[in-house]
Amino acid sequence: MPPVSRAVTLFSQKMQLFLILIHFSAVQLPEDLITSVLVFSVKKPPTLTNVPTSFTAFFHEDINLTCEATGNPTPSFRWEKDGKNFELNTTGSGTIKAIKEEPLESYAGHYRCYASNTLGTAVTQTVKVIVEPQPSVNQQSKLDMKVYEGQSIILTCNPPESSIPPTIYWMHHINQSDRVMTGLDGNLYFANVLETDGKAQYLCTAQYTKAMTVLLDTFVQLKVLQSNDVIHGKKPQLLSPTGSHTLVQTLRGQNVTLECIPKGLPTPKVEWQKINDHLSDLRAELKKHNRWLYFESITEDDDGEYRCRASNTHGHTTHTFTVTVQAAPYWLKVPQDLMYTPGETVRLDCLAKGNPEPIITWSINGQRLENVDDDPRRTVTSSALILRDVEVTDTAVYQCEATNKHGSILLNIKLLVVELPPEILSSDGVVYKVFENGDIQMHCESFGSPRPHIKWERDDKVSLIPDPRVSLLTNGTIELENVTHIDSGVYFCSVKQTNISITANLEVFNRTVILTGPKDVHVVRGSAALLHCLFYKDSRLHDYKYLEFSVGSLASPDPPSSLSLSDIEDHSVTLSWIPGPSHNSPITVPIVTLCWSDRNNADMLQCFNQTVLSLLFFSCTAPSENPTGVRSNSTDPGTLIVTWDKMENRLHNGPNFQYKVYWREAQEENRSWNYDFVKSPPFQINNTGTYTPFEIKVQAVNSVGEGLSPEPQIGHSGEDKPEEAPTGVSCVVTKSTVRVTWNEAQRVRGQLLGYKVPVITTTLPTKQFCRKYHLCSLRLEDDRWVVEVHGTNTSKELTDLRLFSQYELWVTAFNKKGESPPSKLQTFNTPEGVPGPPGSLRFESPTNTSLTLYWTPPLEINGKLVGYMVQYQQEVEFILMQEIKDPNKNDITLKDLDPSSYYIFKVMARTAAGDGPPITERGATMLEGAPPSNITIVSSNTSFNLSWVPGERERNHGFHIHYIRKIGGQWEESEVVNSSQGFYSMTGLQTGTQYHLKIVYGNDTHWQHEISTKGPGVCAEICWLIGLISAVILLILILLILCLVKRSRGGKYPLMIFCAYFCSDGDEKRSDSQRSLCDDSKVGSDDSLAEYGDSVDIQFNEDGSFIGQYSGRGPVPHGHDGSSPASPDSVPPPPMAPSMSSILNRPS
Repeated sequence: MPPVSRAVTLFSQKMQLFLILIHFSAVQLPEDLITSVLVFSVKKPPTLTNVPTSFTAFFHEDINLTCEATGNPTPSFRWEKDGKNFELNTTGSGTIKAIKEEPLESYAGHYRCYASNTLGTAVTQTVKVIVEPQPSVNQQSKLDMKVYEGQSIILTCNPPESSIPPTIYWMHHINQSDRVMTGLDGNLYFANVLETDGKAQYLCTAQYTKAMTVLLDTFVQLKVLQSNDVIHGKKPQLLSPTGSHTLVQTLRGQNVTLECIPKGLPTPKVEWQKINDHLSDLRAELKKHNRWLYFESITEDDDGEYRCRASNTHGHTTHTFTVTVQAAPYWLKVPQDLMYTPGETVRLDCLAKGNPEPIITWSINGQRLENVDDDPRRTVTSSALILRDVEVTDTAVYQCEATNKHGSILLNIKLLVVELPPEILSSDGVVYKVFENGDIQMHCESFGSPRPHIKWERDDKVSLIPDPRVSLLTNGTIELENVTHIDSGVYFCSVKQTNISITANLEVFNRTVILTGPKDVHVVRGSAALLHCLFYKDSRLHDYKYLEFSVGSLASPDPPSSLSLSDIEDHSVTLSWIPGPSHNSPITVPIVTLCWSDRNNADMLQCFNQTVLSLLFFSCTAPSENPTGVRSNSTDPGTLIVTWDKMENRLHNGPNFQYKVYWREAQEENRSWNYDFVKSPPFQINNTGTYTPFEIKVQAVNSVGEGLSPEPQIGHSGEDKPEEAPTGVSCVVTKSTVRVTWNEAQRVRGQLLGYKVPVITTTLPTKQFCRKYHLCSLRLEDDRWVVEVHGTNTSKELTDLRLFSQYELWVTAFNKKGESPPSKLQTFNTPEGVPGPPGSLRFESPTNTSLTLYWTPPLEINGKLVGYMVQYQQEVEFILMQEIKDPNKNDITLKDLDPSSYYIFKVMARTAAGDGPPITERGATMLEGAPPSNITIVSSNTSFNLSWVPGERERNHGFHIHYIRKIGGQWEESEVVNSSQGFYSMTGLQTGTQYHLKIVYGNDTHWQHEISTKGPGVCAEICWLIGLISAVILLILILLILCLVKRSRGGKYPLMIFCAYFCSDGDEKRSDSQRSLCDDSKVGSDDSLAEYGDSVDIQFNEDGSFIGQYSGRGPVPHGHDGSSPASPDSVPPPPMAPSMSSILNRPS
């Protein structure tokens, strides 16, 4: 590569690393380096810019799962649906849109998107897609209703349910008011009916905005009948809600409405109250004529009990709401993306809050931490992931996910670990100049990751650090003090363990000396003075100036004159004066010196300076103020400690200043005050009882008199533990909630801070049950917790209790000193409830029409199991059910299933309270298995590795692989191979050998293949045979060539005979168009044995010698008459060929 191109490439690479550091704020770069950076392509991990949210789809167009991300390289996207890979039909984007040809229902499920590049994988939260049909009404309801005047009535509206509730409107001529209004459930409520209400028709419409549908649900014709009861009126009762108490459970951040719709005549008024609190302090808003109490984005502070009260002239009624606010997980602090260098310790915080407390899990590039290889450098705490001695390979996107029963939140944290080559940023060859005995700094600013280690040396390679005059700063700069001429020269700054260095040149100059300094001059004040200065400088210094300057005289200001006092009062005096000359410097502030003394002790003079004097004590008077902050600070029973804020000396107004402390019991207002004098706070009073209220006050006094009469304050003597246990403890159980009430604590002997309610669960699963079903993570010890009720509340609702369990609790009161004795033990049992879903569900398929389900009991039984309900259905067919009445049976075999369909299987546990939620699995029966046919083979020296993809629904099938060597082998077979294992290795084969493999299924060959092992063995076994055959062929070719040559030159008869034999059979059978190598030796040709005599008749004896005599053999003329010596009937037979051995052994 040319030097210029290489330099540009290196510079580009460095710029990429620098820009990465700029992007991640954990590392600070030098400012001048940042400003010199050009725009280059920088590698960045994926950053999600658009993420999906949960939604309900009514049409194909509603399917729009967005997933967009930035990064370099450009991220690729993949989706998971219900925990399985989901094929993405788009490129360059992660957004999923519906395909018209696919059923809309196929898009229902839970989705998660993954955006990946070479630096990591970012993950979205799991979102849910609900698919619903467009709402419709089969037939509109038409009702004729009759009601008496003054009575109440409810017109119901029941549109089709949807995951997105519709907005309900009632079309009528009546304006809604406190008498007539639409409730939260969409019904139209009349607190009392007027005669005019019967003149209207009422139509209920439901608007489904997302589904773009408006349905006409109910048509009501109302007829109002006259009644004499109107004049009597009716006491209020509630149309909605029913009963006396409602439990409202909601989540933080949701909008909540409490509703009270009364009936009665006249129309009742509704008032709201928060029990043990003031409604005016809340964020709640009254709506709908006070029928609604609306909380926008409710918080945990809104927890508590609320009461609505409906009243008219005939009475009132109330309803209580208990609002419990829990919270889905939310972030307390969002961590930032960080960049670190190798060897550092990284702490990734995941600070989330929720109610219940969320569980924190970690993932790396979308993989759960427990599925990643263990690393001793990695530590997980309750809210953080700590990585020690990080490496470049730790670069990744880390996911923190907080989950509780209300939902989950996920955060991607990008961690970049970079290793940058060291660089020296300071310029090379800089010349530093300093005067003798001066100090100098020479710079060697460096950059790198990890931080480079800098060393300084003289040109003689001697380190500077041992010199006590030398200091090496953290940024690489070296500081040299008290420089001498010996220090002149070249200095080298380098990075340890590299060849990177720069030089610095130090020049030391002679000090400049003043030869003739300025002389004293006398000038008139205000005029100019000229001073001269003659000096010596180093000859190497070229730039200097000889200065002449004028000086005006400066001096301190003269003292002021004509000081006078005026406006003299008890506590203030006004000073006035004439300022003195300032002597060319402006006066900034006057300073007043005040000296004062006690009249009874004039020798004790006290003075102080003050720049702004607003108040002076001019004469002694009684104190005009009393101390502030009077309070009790008692700690021990039987003592009262009174304290206050100490007064400043200037407020004493005279000598013998002290405090007069008053006290008396608060209940005895007619009793005289006790008092005492002290010089300073605090003041202790003994024998005051335990937490007894006292009136206390403190008055300032001096020798002149007392200050104003102070206002008394209430203080208490020291506290002690509460003496009596709370009484009247009772429990009311409703499903998994218990409401505990008690009487207000007595003899608290202090300020009541609240109550504590310890709760103990005494019913838990047995150890045998846990071990049988591997549920050992359950706590087997007693389940205990303590609930604190702050303030004076005397009730508490405990929620989320375990059903079908026994609990024990008691109540104590507490103050600052401790708790009271416990109340009587209360025992209660929660009712039996429906069980939770079974702990697990799996299935096996023994045949292609049957399937066996196996499950484990539910973790939360909530009662006594009486059996199970099994439901199964084909995905588009009706539901089939089988009831199991034996609670100990945990399996069932379903028969006569359709092998061509998938089924949805549900198993529900059952108690006397009913069926619990199901555990669901989708599956199908296993089809008859067969050996694989699509097999991939990887060859090595002595083995074949065979792999295939097992059929998704095929049962396991055992088979053998038959194999044979192509040369000299016999058929062999492998051990039994299972079709479900997907891989098999054939070992013990010969190197460099070709094999024939096959699988026999039934009586047919199911699969076959030929392949060779690797290595040199192929040539070693067959090369000798190829060589032998080649030698024989070469020998025959040589003999044929010799045959042709000898024949043309009249060779000896043995060779001629061999040639004739070799060519005779084939030539007689060839046609004229098929010439052989011996065509020239045919009978009757020019080159035949006829050259050696006319009509030669050749015969041989057994040893190949001639016998007989020559006879002429010429061509037979066409149409001969048979009189020639040759046989007229047939062509004479060819001569008998001698054996090859006789020819080769014949003597020449």
